[in-house]
Amino acid sequence: MTNPLATVRTYFATRRAIRKREADLERELADYNTPSARMDMEAILARHPEHQTREIEAILRRHALNGMLRNYS
Repeated sequence: MTNPLATVRTYFATRRAIRKREADLERELADYNTPSARMDMEAILARHPEHQTREIEAILRRHALNGMLRNYS
């Protein structure tokens, strides 16, 4: 039988690691904020299968949308 407390601790440690990885990726991708930098990144992503690039493409779309919203506020 597994210890419920150990299971909960493992769950939260895993969630923290996932959130840290996502935050690090968000920060790295924030540098691709010009049209030419975006085109370079999109060219790199086009060489890989969709299931490998889905998360990065979603972050880039979110950054682009946030930029558009900021410009029109």
